Amino acid sequence: MTKAVLGIIGGSGLYDLPGLENRRSEKIDTPWGKPSEELLFGQLGALEMVFLPRHGRGHGIPPSEINYRANIDALKRVGVTDLVSVSACGSFKEELSPGTFVLVDQFIDRTIARHKSFFGTGCVAHVPMADPVSPLLGDHIEKAAIAEDIPHVTGGTYLAMEGPQFSTRAESLMYRSWGCDVIGMTNMPEAKLAREAEICYASVAMVTDYDCWHEDHRDVDIEQIIKTLMDNSAKAGRLIARLAGAFPAEHEPCPLGSDRVLDTAIITAPEARDPALLKKLDAVAGRVLNQESL
Repeated sequence: MTKAVLGIIGGSGLYDLPGLENRRSEKIDTPWGKPSEELLFGQLGALEMVFLPRHGRGHGIPPSEINYRANIDALKRVGVTDLVSVSACGSFKEELSPGTFVLVDQFIDRTIARHKSFFGTGCVAHVPMADPVSPLLGDHIEKAAIAEDIPHVTGGTYLAMEGPQFSTRAESLMYRSWGCDVIGMTNMPEAKLAREAEICYASVAMVTDYDCWHEDHRDVDIEQIIKTLMDNSAKAGRLIARLAGAFPAEHEPCPLGSDRVLDTAIITAPEARDPALLKKLDAVAGRVLNQESL
């Protein structure tokens, strides 16, 4: 069995993990460049935790300039087995009011300016994304939300937009007509890269506003969003502490095989692979590549 190491990526408003013990920060170098920030290590109870603020401490990195590949590679490199993304979002549904947590299980990717894969020319891989969230990890989050009495909805579709501007009203109405539940700027390509890195992934989308479709909330009010962000961040801290307290010490094999997805994903013949790219894939795909070299 593999020891469970729980990673948390904190979005807008969540730049630290309160209650983390034996804290230490470490700069992690990756072949894809610099992560958003130094990784914060520690324990909540007996569980090993790693925290990374997605936008950097002080929120200095906009969504399109986040180095998603470096972030996921760094977390993989230090042994993270299960990764929870916490992010702010807008709501497309009346019942998903500000302050509600949506435990997302699907994504629509409308981003256009980001590196979306670790693989490419010289080593091609195709990973399945039909079910992007690891169900056991999602179950643990749901139980924690129930235990902390946090208003939440289990299941929902997250529309990932490029940003940094918010939606036009026409876009907001179109996404709402598609049946999307929430909108944000950061969960893609993060979820895709986590799958390629064989890290179990789940997303907690914290509603701050109604985007701009709602007749009574026609514009995104930044002042109100910041207030809701602070409230949501306090609830997120409670959620994470509860999640860590009940999290299994050993990593649970994913029923979807998301932690073994590269067994059948790499299709480039060994003799045709680019050594330079393989070197960059040492953390992400080392489990499979090292087995093939034996």
